[in-house]
Amino acid sequence: MAAPDLDQIALQLKSENSRDRMLALASLRDVPAPQAAPLIRQMIYDSNLQIRSMAVFALGIKPDDQSFEILINLLTTDADYSIRADAAGALGYLEDGRAFEILVRCFYEDTDWLVRFSAAVALGNLKDSRAHDVLLQALGSDEVVMQQAAIAALGEIGDMEAIPAMLKFVESEDWLVRQRLAEALGNLPSPQAKSALRYLEKDLNFQVAEAARLSLDRLPPS
Repeated sequence: MAAPDLDQIALQLKSENSRDRMLALASLRDVPAPQAAPLIRQMIYDSNLQIRSMAVFALGIKPDDQSFEILINLLTTDADYSIRADAAGALGYLEDGRAFEILVRCFYEDTDWLVRFSAAVALGNLKDSRAHDVLLQALGSDEVVMQQAAIAALGEIGDMEAIPAMLKFVESEDWLVRQRLAEALGNLPSPQAKSALRYLEKDLNFQVAEAARLSLDRLPPS
């Protein structure tokens, strides 16, 4: 496969046609981060919101030494909630511990649920055990998607203390919540997790049952 032509991509990113700019931005996925990041940065304030969103997300996948500060600035100051949510998600992909306190503050203080959701997911990606309290609060949310995010994140950080709170969702009416629980328990080796997984292995939803089976296979034998 021929290497992407960076000069051509840079030219296409300046096109007045938003489709051209979007295609050029997408083509940067095949470009190494040091070369891609400067071009991605050009698009984070594009007039097209979808392109902005793509660019912000891409900074988490193709970062350089400027990406962290840019994403923090977007998360804390941008007027558009979807861009703040994208910035939170991208910070999770960076797996930079410096983002921890800012993501926690964002979870507690941002007025939009999507931003708080992205912050919870990102905290899981950081794999920082200090997220225990904030993720338990997310787990107690009335928003089903927030419950899903919190369960997955608690599994990501290996939070053994959260198992009793997580097991309250073993009978959740939402099968995605049960699937996330089955997946997360595979990261939490304990008798309680194994017992719950054996129960979920009999779930009427195939995806839940399969997730439980795979998690049981990952856990060490008793």
